[in-house]
Amino acid sequence: MSTKENAAVSQLMALLETRYALRVLWALRDGHAQTFRLLQDSVGGVTPNTLNTRIKELREAGLLTHGSDGYAVTAGGADLLKRLNDLQAFATKWQSGLAKKAK
Repeated sequence: MSTKENAAVSQLMALLETRYALRVLWALRDGHAQTFRLLQDSVGGVTPNTLNTRIKELREAGLLTHGSDGYAVTAGGADLLKRLNDLQAFATKWQSGLAKKAK
């Protein structure tokens, strides 16, 4: 990977590592817009101030948009979520493996 590519990955990871950023995107993965309140409920445990900050950052990054129906992922956000889609299958398999080790 080139230095430029590494920088891009690092920048994206820094954004996604911020508290609740991935949860916000994940809550919108079905493609349906959500109001602020519904999004807050979907994410769970996030304060309004933190959610506002994450929304602002994700909008500035071009991953989230706000329309008349509420917040939704952009085409770029949908592309990222598509690439992360295997995460759920991996998590289930991983959790099953941990459960087997615990026995």
